[in-house]
Amino acid sequence: MTRLRAAVIGCGHFGRYHAQKYAALPGVDLVAVVDHGRASADAFAAEFGAAALLDPQELIGRVDVASVTTPTAVHHAIARPLLDAGIHLLIEKPISRTVEEAADLVASARARGVVLQIGHLERFNPALLALTDVLDAPLFIEVDRLAPFKPRGTDVAVTLDLMIHDLDLILQLVKSPLERLDAVGAPVLSGEDDIVNARLQFATGCVANVTASRISLKSERKIRVFQRDAYLSIDLMEREVLIARRGRGEMFPGIPDVTTEHRKFEANDALLLEIEAFLGSVRGERPVAVSGEDGLRALDLALRIQREMRRPPPTG
Repeated sequence: MTRLRAAVIGCGHFGRYHAQKYAALPGVDLVAVVDHGRASADAFAAEFGAAALLDPQELIGRVDVASVTTPTAVHHAIARPLLDAGIHLLIEKPISRTVEEAADLVASARARGVVLQIGHLERFNPALLALTDVLDAPLFIEVDRLAPFKPRGTDVAVTLDLMIHDLDLILQLVKSPLERLDAVGAPVLSGEDDIVNARLQFATGCVANVTASRISLKSERKIRVFQRDAYLSIDLMEREVLIARRGRGEMFPGIPDVTTEHRKFEANDALLLEIEAFLGSVRGERPVAVSGEDGLRALDLALRIQREMRRPPPTG
């Protein structure tokens, strides 16, 4: 196995987790950490035995792969020169601030033939990984992602902070053009929208109703999927799935019986799986799990929802 030289850009909350995974994986050397603050970079460097750098472009020629765990506002400025230099990148979601920036990153990665993976971590939830043979052509999707208020992440609306996870999942499930979008939201505790509801109607006829809140009293991450052969209730936080199907018998004359199946999954290390998938793609062992194009589509939908919320109501 060819050893890969890795770096983490952004010595914050998520950066530490990424650094821990790279440092523990076989076939990988965590050679550098990067942060604009000298104290943060030095602390990470001492913890993980890596070089401390202040400028991401110092990585050019020194690493093969890197995770970008900085605030979204600087993703494009950091990532573009590194992609142009042939460095494979795993960028935390969302991919960037704007669709134009995202498209530019995707084009750069394609031109250089490097891997660009986006950190939509929910893709690696064990409950979803186990349902690839069950989820098929949904007709209606209901999603609730609720969380108590935390100051971290409030520099962007809840659409980009939380809902974008579910938008990515919905786009993967439906695989159809969006035909209609309605959305409402409100800022409550921050300067950005803290609670948002969106109704998405796709060309297949599937409708998705999505709610994200970061001002709730409890945490909840649930997806309910209705399709022709089954109803699935997926608890992403508890890793539990209820599958209800039409049975062969009758509950009452003319009313079909319903069979139910309950599945419970052990916790996995989703970030480790994500980084292993990224490195596997770099080595040519597998397709990119969450491509730059996937990240672009999720961002585009999230921004469309934000624009719809700000559209003035019709008059007259």
